[in-house]
Amino acid sequence: MSLAIVHSRAQNGLSAEAVTVEVHLAPGLPGLAIVGLPEAAVRESRDRVRAAIVNSGYQFPNRRITVNLAPADLPKEGGRFDLPIALGVLAASGQIPPERLATLEVLGELSLTGEIRAVRGALPAALKCTETGRGLLIPTANVAEATLAEAATVYGASTLGALCTELHEGQLAKAASAPRMEAHVSGPDLSDVRGQLPARRVLEIAAAGGHSLLMAGPPGSGKSMLAQRLPGLLPPLTHDEALAVAAIASIGLAGFDPSCWGRRPYRSPHHTASAVALVGGGGNPRPGEITLAHGGILFLDELPEFERRVLEVLREPLESGRITISRAARQVDFPARFQLVAAMNPCPCGYLGDAGAGAGRCRCAPDQVARYRGRLSGPLLDRIDLHVFVPRLEPAALASAAPPDNESSATVRERVCAARRLQQARAGMVNALLGPKELDRDAVLDEPSRQLLLTAMNRLGLSARAFHRVLKVARTIADLAAAERLAVPHVAEALRYRPVE
Repeated sequence: MSLAIVHSRAQNGLSAEAVTVEVHLAPGLPGLAIVGLPEAAVRESRDRVRAAIVNSGYQFPNRRITVNLAPADLPKEGGRFDLPIALGVLAASGQIPPERLATLEVLGELSLTGEIRAVRGALPAALKCTETGRGLLIPTANVAEATLAEAATVYGASTLGALCTELHEGQLAKAASAPRMEAHVSGPDLSDVRGQLPARRVLEIAAAGGHSLLMAGPPGSGKSMLAQRLPGLLPPLTHDEALAVAAIASIGLAGFDPSCWGRRPYRSPHHTASAVALVGGGGNPRPGEITLAHGGILFLDELPEFERRVLEVLREPLESGRITISRAARQVDFPARFQLVAAMNPCPCGYLGDAGAGAGRCRCAPDQVARYRGRLSGPLLDRIDLHVFVPRLEPAALASAAPPDNESSATVRERVCAARRLQQARAGMVNALLGPKELDRDAVLDEPSRQLLLTAMNRLGLSARAFHRVLKVARTIADLAAAERLAVPHVAEALRYRPVE
């Protein structure tokens, strides 16, 4: 037989698109040509495939070999097609039985020795395989990740030679399904934080309602320490949420570690990150930091030090929870439902408003402070629900022992989970995602609360967006207090967390 067909998959955003690898052997000058819009790494597979076949003890056909990767208009990249091409060449030359490949989809990169190396995107491919009824043949290193797709039939292979032997014998070893893992919460504990009761309160509100948060304060006041403890206050991911997070990590990182199942992502890019690094992109678009933080926390330290055009790209995903990367030949949609937590100094030197040991150290002129704060646009700040100042702790508070009643993350998480259960029962979502109709239904104000909010809008110059965000925060504060209706204390506390210029 001079023609063999092997099924595979290409990565297109979060989707694993079906690819048919057609291998034809014909008389003529010996050579291997790959067509079907292959990128450089795919074209280079001809040399890896040749060496892997020979070093695995098989014969590379001395004929003209044409490999077609269909559909021809879908870009193909990476080394994921090495193994299907090699199996196609061996099947077309009669060295392995081609009928064994009909019920398989194959992914894998080959070394020159015939070792099968891990590839990106094994979990999305396994999820897609369940729709076709075929089994997925992948590198052994990807098996633990792929078996997270519980309905998928997964086969692992470590070397090309051993795989061909199994195909001859018709005894591919099915990989054992990963044991059902329980989502868990881990990380630094809130009890490590000394003092900062107002900031701890805001952190609890942010966790309970899924709200974005901006902390300002002098250097060393504990802003980063507080942000690192926010994931420990959040409930674990549900099974579907955990599967989505794992699929994103499978293509955006070097695979997904099953031991991290159910853990919310925490991403903290440096302020030198580019817009592409933050939102994603490239010729074949890859997810950026906002997508890698989907379902978790995106922490931006030293917020004004980010380029302004980089920060402005956050405005759309903060509202929609998605980001669309458009290129001339393709368009990819990535989820980006993250919780933004940011930290900044109040001025370039960092000591403006410091009433502690750093009092009087600030020498920044008013125009310097204005330029520093002007790096953050009004529309971006308007989209951040909670603003809080984190003061410097007094030396005596740092030197003393931790108070015995300092609440742990587990204690706060119980209140957060109780508030989130109320939100799910009432609206099926956290308060930060409520739309105007849901707010009109769920954030019911009594007359004193309404008058307080209207007065604050006039005096503070709040926008319509800020009005709705104050209502959402007030609804979360009421949920933490298990109150059915909003009252003046809930609205008053929510107004405290809006910036005043």
